[in-house]
Amino acid sequence: VQLQACGGGWVQAGDSLRLSCVASISSFSDYHMGWFRRAPGKEREFVATISWSGQTTVYADSVKGRFTISRDNAKNTVYLETDSLIPEDTAVYYCAAATRWATMTVGDDMDYWGKGTQVTVSS
Repeated sequence: VQLQACGGGWVQAGDSLRLSCVASISSFSDYHMGWFRRAPGKEREFVATISWSGQTTVYADSVKGRFTISRDNAKNTVYLETDSLIPEDTAVYYCAAATRWATMTVGDDMDYWGKGTQVTVSS
């Protein structure tokens, strides 16, 4: 199983990026999906999560109103639309999958983690 994240880059404050994560999971729609990030010198931080059906989403307060998580189960892909980026959003962004909803905002006991994609926001 692989989760492959892409779409990161170097942008200026106020710009947008669309991150994608493609999962090579045969039963992708069985999994809740989430995005986490780790900034230099900081702990891993929850960003957003979406339920298996796409009907429920949860966001960290720091990104609420600026980021949007979505998924396309037909494409085995989860997206993170990041708008109005600020320098504090600079981090490596990781996607993750789990069947247990309770773990999605914590990041512990996830079933799968993807390799990250770097987002750098300059002021």
